[in-house]
Amino acid sequence: MKEVFSEDKSNFVNLKEEIPDIVVDLRYHSNYNFVGTKIDGYEKSIAYVTKECAKKLKEVNDEVKKYGYVLKIFDAYRPQMAVNHFIRWGEEKDHTKTKDIFYNNIEKENLFKEGYISKKSAHTRGSTVDLTLYNTIIKEDLDTGGEFDNFGEIANYNYQNITEFQKQNRKYLRDVMVRHGFIPLETEWWHFTLKNEPYPNTYFTFEIK
Repeated sequence: MKEVFSEDKSNFVNLKEEIPDIVVDLRYHSNYNFVGTKIDGYEKSIAYVTKECAKKLKEVNDEVKKYGYVLKIFDAYRPQMAVNHFIRWGEEKDHTKTKDIFYNNIEKENLFKEGYISKKSAHTRGSTVDLTLYNTIIKEDLDTGGEFDNFGEIANYNYQNITEFQKQNRKYLRDVMVRHGFIPLETEWWHFTLKNEPYPNTYFTFEIK
């Protein structure tokens, strides 16, 4: 089917309102991200997703709560203007102030070539999330041996140069997400898309506000 763009947000919900105990840490609403500044379209720190996606994420959260965890959301719906911001940044060859933190083992010009950043993002369709699990008892993220948006081999799900404990944590996160209907991304352990996403060919453009 032909790809379309839409401003219609009638089927989107605020994930925090649907699942009050989750942690929302939208990195693109802050300066702490690979660009180094707040990203266009992220006017508020609100994690929007489609209603279908929210329903499945609640199932995940309900399951992991039994073991002392809740979902921690790094990114959810991403407006197309944010993707355009990434593209502009990618063309600024001298803008590399965050390289040591987020892509120290890969050249900036290869971030798009190798698929770490896309010019059309599944996030813009409203049913993709970047997340981890947060331990509510010890007040720490699940130890997965790598940080969100730390691009390069360490982001790959099957990266081997981490401990067995960290590998098992990656597997636990992936297994619970897959069990509730999400498709993982091999190159980013934190990235999941709803298998039966309602808008597989629609890219949304409304701002997060």
